[in-house]
Amino acid sequence: MMQSIDVRLSDLAEKFGCELIGENICVAGVASLSSAAHSDLVFLNNEKFIDQLIHSKAKAVIAKSNEKLPLDRSYLICRDPVLLFALIADYFNPRPLSQASIHPTAVIASDAVIAPDVEVGPHVTIETGVILSSGVQIKAGCFIGANSVIGANSILMPRVVVYSDSMVGERCVIHSGCVIGSDGFGNAWARDHWVRIPQLGRAIIENDVEIGANTTIDRGALDDTVIGSGARLDNLIQIAHNVKIGSNTAIAACTGIAGSAEIGANCLIGGGALIAGHLKIADKVTILAGSAVPSSLSEAGVYASGVPVVPHGTWLKNMVHFRKLDELAKKVKHIEKMQVAQQTTQGESSDTN
Repeated sequence: MMQSIDVRLSDLAEKFGCELIGENICVAGVASLSSAAHSDLVFLNNEKFIDQLIHSKAKAVIAKSNEKLPLDRSYLICRDPVLLFALIADYFNPRPLSQASIHPTAVIASDAVIAPDVEVGPHVTIETGVILSSGVQIKAGCFIGANSVIGANSILMPRVVVYSDSMVGERCVIHSGCVIGSDGFGNAWARDHWVRIPQLGRAIIENDVEIGANTTIDRGALDDTVIGSGARLDNLIQIAHNVKIGSNTAIAACTGIAGSAEIGANCLIGGGALIAGHLKIADKVTILAGSAVPSSLSEAGVYASGVPVVPHGTWLKNMVHFRKLDELAKKVKHIEKMQVAQQTTQGESSDTN
């Protein structure tokens, strides 16, 4: 943690390439507008929060411009206040480094390859053939299956399970309760019972990926399941076998992605989305929360499905009409046919005259 160290705004401006307007004061950390102390740095990204800024104790502000803003503050001016705030917040609050220690309760296979500066917490199990690269942190209660590889400076939070033959890249963060490389839902119907289809692929997490708590990523059936570099997965997401997710794609909580779906790079997928299997989604696609995606999306853009919430009484009335849609559609088609026939008859009559 660096919050106890005061930093001048001019140093932050130089480090992060922004402009300082106002007094070159020191700041000791970051905070929200409502909770900030005099020594905190805050950000303003919308004019509707100016009143909160006026009443905030913070004397240093990140903003796009200081026009219309209080004159008694110092400003770091930039194009993207949210991004700059994130960078400075990370500067003040970096993730802790490995403690380079192995807890005596850890169970580690004799042939596991563990770099000297790796941290292994209490009650961790590391099976045969595992490779833990430099700076890796394996927190309490984790399980690392045989022949898995964890890349440099990655962090597995408590109770993460990594099945055998899985690969986690460098600088990844995997939060508590995640399961990486479990069997996909592969079964064949034998007329009166199910027969298991062995899942022979791997789960591969590329570099700089962050995965939220209790998210599950199945191993591939034959080919690998792959999460591309820089991807961000929220809590409680299900990634089925053979799924491919492109780099820097962000997926919000409670989304389910069926087997063999391929999602492009730089996509944004809202919470609770349902994505069918064996489809392809192009790069730079945004899928709004709660949407169902039954087929491929070949062009970038914003997509949505479903019915927004309405009062219950309105919903009941709408459902009455919804149940009659097929009947209404048939009536419309019948009317259209009659109109065409009538127009044809009138045309023939006109030709005769």
